[in-house]
Amino acid sequence: MAEAEAEAAASGGGEGGAPHRLERKWSFWFDNPSKAKQGAGWGASLRKIYTFDTVEEFWSLHDQIFRPTKLSGNADFHCFKAGIEPKWEDPECANGGKWSVTCNRKQALDTMWLETLMALIGEQFEESEEICGVVVSVRQRQDKLALWTKSASNEAVQMSIGKKWKEIIECNDKIVYTFHDDSKRDKSSRGGVRYSV
Repeated sequence: MAEAEAEAAASGGGEGGAPHRLERKWSFWFDNPSKAKQGAGWGASLRKIYTFDTVEEFWSLHDQIFRPTKLSGNADFHCFKAGIEPKWEDPECANGGKWSVTCNRKQALDTMWLETLMALIGEQFEESEEICGVVVSVRQRQDKLALWTKSASNEAVQMSIGKKWKEIIECNDKIVYTFHDDSKRDKSSRGGVRYSV
């Protein structure tokens, strides 16, 4: 989807009055690794779709475009703070990791994705400066949400974020945290779990 299409979809804005500004700008990204050209490196198909900074833009984009159940298999949506690319190599992500939760029901995935987005743009995490963004991955067998953070080695902060996120998405199952460094070194196992809640 072109950025111009997303912008047109978001221009519906507020009904009269000034738009409701968010504390910071956020960017939606799209990736479909299965569509990348053979031999292309990871992230070759990653595209920034739209950067938003108002409540009205967010709702217009979410309602019209950015729902996981609208994605084809093997595709990802990302919502990251503006200026941070959803890549391990980004300086903001390089020393970080991610909390992950899997989901077997599409409706539950849409709900967890929306609740996470609202918590991020609404600055509901005490450690909001520590959070980079969230990724939803739609797969044939099992979908996944991953909340990316900056400082993997700060266990106290990571545990606080994990507990808060688990509460936000109303998850009863265990969620796990992995370091990006571990995942980079051992791609076959996706890295070892360092923390869990």
